[in-house]
Amino acid sequence: MNKCTERLYNGIVKENPTFVLMLGMCPTLAVTTSAINGLGMGLSTTVVLLFSNMIISALRKIIPDRVRIPAYIVIVASLVTMVQLLLQAYVDSLYSALGIYIPLIVVNCIILGRAESYASKNGPLASTFDGLGMGLGFTLALTCIGLVREILGSGAVFGKVLIPEDYHVAIFVLAPGAFFVLAILTALQNKFKAPSATNGSAAQSRLACGGNCMSCTGSACMANHEVLETRMRQAEEKALAAKKAAVAKKEAELKSATSKKEN
Repeated sequence: MNKCTERLYNGIVKENPTFVLMLGMCPTLAVTTSAINGLGMGLSTTVVLLFSNMIISALRKIIPDRVRIPAYIVIVASLVTMVQLLLQAYVDSLYSALGIYIPLIVVNCIILGRAESYASKNGPLASTFDGLGMGLGFTLALTCIGLVREILGSGAVFGKVLIPEDYHVAIFVLAPGAFFVLAILTALQNKFKAPSATNGSAAQSRLACGGNCMSCTGSACMANHEVLETRMRQAEEKALAAKKAAVAKKEAELKSATSKKEN
């Protein structure tokens, strides 16, 4: 699996931002009243993720470290404004449905998180595929949650009614319905021990902080990755030393055996 394919798989399955990392809960709970709303929000976020990762990666050696977060926000805000104007011009119904949650993409922790943890440390191509993978994973999650809520609450799929009105469970298209669906999903993940931010039995992060984003001070990311890189480098050096020792031991044994034969 090459690096680009691995980035796509990582974002869609292995580290799905909604189902695994539990990030971006505000739009996940607010706009998934229908599948089309979830799809629209997911694709809008995907576009911003893709281009922000690409631009930030291309400028990673130019942006001063002290002002990197404000610089990232300016880049993301510019892209979000463009997406917002395009939606307003060409998909006005979706623009009206998503409302305030379109400009709120600027502070979506998925976008800033990928910019800080990946795009600022890797090349443009890999960062672009990382953004695409994360965006598609987010889109898939929002569409699935919206689809479940729309079927149960409105008896419809992408606006096409399939279930008679008498069998609709209206609460699922209201705010509590989002929590119900997410709670059921999280319970199933914990039951089957699937990787999830809420699953205590899942493998712990190798980062110095343990990967607990809730207790992060917001400035520990670079330090965590430096510690991780140091540990990996030390492990590689230790493995190399062990390999050299094994080779030296074999050479000594071979030399000893040869000297005995000569004697």
